[in-house]
Amino acid sequence: MPSRPESGVQPATLYLVGTPIGNLEDITLRALRILKEVALIACEDTRQTQKLLNHFNLATPTTSYHEHNEITRAPELVKQMLDGKRIALVTDAGMPGISDPGFRLISDAIRNQIPVVPIPGPSAFLSALVASGLPTASFTFCGFLPAKRGERRSILQSIQSSQSTQIFYEAPHRILEALQDLNEVLGPSRPIAIARELTKLHEEFLRGTAGEVLQQLQSRDAIKGEITLLVGRAAEAPPAQTPQSSIRQRLDQLMTEESIDEKSALKRIAKERGISKSEAYRALQRSK
Repeated sequence: MPSRPESGVQPATLYLVGTPIGNLEDITLRALRILKEVALIACEDTRQTQKLLNHFNLATPTTSYHEHNEITRAPELVKQMLDGKRIALVTDAGMPGISDPGFRLISDAIRNQIPVVPIPGPSAFLSALVASGLPTASFTFCGFLPAKRGERRSILQSIQSSQSTQIFYEAPHRILEALQDLNEVLGPSRPIAIARELTKLHEEFLRGTAGEVLQQLQSRDAIKGEITLLVGRAAEAPPAQTPQSSIRQRLDQLMTEESIDEKSALKRIAKERGISKSEAYRALQRSK
């Protein structure tokens, strides 16, 4: 049977609430209810969250929780939850903790046996992935690419032979440098996609090879907006071909060195190469 919806928020609980990455209509009904009913909303930027609350006429108090104050703010919020308060954690866009603050507070809550409840919502990298046209069966989200060129190229080198789609966030003022490195390290024929300004008025997808996408962006006067960069899997190398004559060479070697007959030698070769005896025999005949 499907689980019953919550009758209300629970005491001493941390709710991780996904918020829209652009279009405010992407907020869920459950997220709105939780934001209305909790005692406090911890925000990456209270000004940004206030726009969301005002849009939906929510009057819940807010407090800041970001990378510069989380060391001191996390214990304060945990204490309030231990005293029975229900708190929601939100970031400026998307799910808390995904390339955004949240991990410290979540870890502290779990360590203090405070229930942590995810309230699913939009995610930029998943939205970009499903619309990218790149394979989705296996993928890795890697967060932001390093700003320093050497570190960035090291990351790209580490995925050179990857058979999974790799997903990165990148700042608009660094995307050209990142694509130039990608072209040099992974090659201009590597399939990629760029998702820009997802769910917003100027949403855009660029799909093609690394060389093609770089050329498109280089022709622009300016590049703006939130960017998700997706890198397709590497082309599979063709299987190495075993020269037909090597069957004959190996056969002669075994018959000479181990004094065995041709049938026994062929059986040994087939086992060594993971093929059937008949395949080994046909390869031998073709080499004559």
